[in-house]
Amino acid sequence: MNFATADLCDAHEDQLDAGTLRVFDPVFSRFGRASRFGGEAVTIKVFEDNTLVLATLEEKGAGRVLVVDGGGSRRCALIGGNLARIAEKSGWAGIVVFGCVRDTLELNECNLGIVALATHPQRSQKRGGGERDLPVRLPGSVVRPGEWIYADSDGVLVASAPLV
Repeated sequence: MNFATADLCDAHEDQLDAGTLRVFDPVFSRFGRASRFGGEAVTIKVFEDNTLVLATLEEKGAGRVLVVDGGGSRRCALIGGNLARIAEKSGWAGIVVFGCVRDTLELNECNLGIVALATHPQRSQKRGGGERDLPVRLPGSVVRPGEWIYADSDGVLVASAPLV
């Protein structure tokens, strides 16, 4: 997928005005080898528990993007090297985490894109909680299942329909 988020914003100003194209707040750090990633959003909501994250990433990704509403917690990581390798092998294009990641050296060796609020060395709990396929709120926008995510070094966009 070849795009630049700045160019997408310029080409779709009408959608920005209408709210069908939205820009996340610039609070995310980038990880992984993919300099840009995009795809259809799969949404989950968890809190300091990555059981549902793992179960979802084990499914065929088919070029989609997992959007994880981790409640913005900075007390543990929801994604680490093992989950990133699973995501890569399963064919996910990328992961957006409203929370933390760990194992950054391992993340940066995976051929996928990851954005997250921060890093944290502690792993999450495994309680089996969470919800899937619901609208989630991340800084700057709500993301609904089936919307489209586009991310590069300039930022992260969410669109109601594919742009490229």
